[in-house]
Amino acid sequence: MTTLTDRGLPAAAARRPIPPFTPEHEDFRAAVRRFVASELYPHAREWEAAKYFPDALFPRLGELGYFGLKFAEAYGGADDVVADAVFAEELARCGSAGVAAGLGAHASIALPPVAKFGTEDQKQRYLVPGIRGEKIAALAITEPDAGSDVAGIKTLAKPVDGGWLVNGSKLFITNGVRADFYVTAVKTTQEGGHHGLSFLLVDRGEGIHASAIDKLGWHASDTALIAFEDVFVPEENLLGSEHKGFYLIMANFQWERLMMALGAIGGMQAAFERTLEFAKERTAFGRPVGSFQAIRHKFAEMATTIEAGRDLTYHALRLFADGQDAIREVTMAKLATQRAAFDLMDTCLQIHGGAGYMREYDIERAARDARLGPIGGGTDEIMKEILGKSLGL
Repeated sequence: MTTLTDRGLPAAAARRPIPPFTPEHEDFRAAVRRFVASELYPHAREWEAAKYFPDALFPRLGELGYFGLKFAEAYGGADDVVADAVFAEELARCGSAGVAAGLGAHASIALPPVAKFGTEDQKQRYLVPGIRGEKIAALAITEPDAGSDVAGIKTLAKPVDGGWLVNGSKLFITNGVRADFYVTAVKTTQEGGHHGLSFLLVDRGEGIHASAIDKLGWHASDTALIAFEDVFVPEENLLGSEHKGFYLIMANFQWERLMMALGAIGGMQAAFERTLEFAKERTAFGRPVGSFQAIRHKFAEMATTIEAGRDLTYHALRLFADGQDAIREVTMAKLATQRAAFDLMDTCLQIHGGAGYMREYDIERAARDARLGPIGGGTDEIMKEILGKSLGL
């Protein structure tokens, strides 16, 4: 049989990096995977049990440069959005979506608005220490009565001499307990709808009360309920233009949703690999459970699901990295991967049988963690609405 090598091609030709990834990105992927395997994954159960992971992880990742991958070099970044995508995908292998969420929310959700809309002074005060992991950031948009409908935000910033007084509450805020500052959506007028929506950089301090919320999954992530009571914010902490905060929200959503799709791909791949290993080693009726047709077919279906999700997500990433309008493709990637990840984790748990229901094998945690995917960052229903409207319906 004629091989690639016989035709003068290297044996690894079939495994060349897929655009937009380069050989350097794949080297970086290997480095991140080693870091995750050695410094994060071994502690996943401990941090899940504690329902918290150490704040020391933030400066550690800052030291490695992982928080600045997509940001400009002038602020300590690498100006490489594709490398950040690699990091998001590999971070999902850490064994705890709560850890991945806390680290990812800081770098991929809370810091980008500062980088895109912040003044030079704000970037020096918040973005630079955020990239170093010296300050922990949280994005505070969702409220008890305003989730996907951001027009329903009620937290009010009342103008006072030199700034604003902020009163209101936020809910489901990742890093809300530990954050040093909040990128906070507020109403700066009494007008309804999207009008009068602004963003303030709110430093943690007097008048801010944060408490952790118990959740189905993401236990290591400090998801918080936050109350603001007469919190003074100086006028120099207005992020972007006053009353134009809706545009900031829309600009940030695409990267958040793309990161969720990449994380789902990484998480599915890791669960698939662990389950495949289990199926080869676990015996029933005198032979490995993976040798049964019913189980083989499940693996065939899962492999296809992962590859389809990966291809769609990488396509969206290519468009996004090229600066093209990728709203439709990013939305499709988010929609296609989140429910698929939950279903795949459930299949992996089923293949494990009774062992899958026990905490020892970690697959039950993966199933619980994956359930947030069809909700967070815009529900499946919202994704379908966006897609439907993009089709002219």
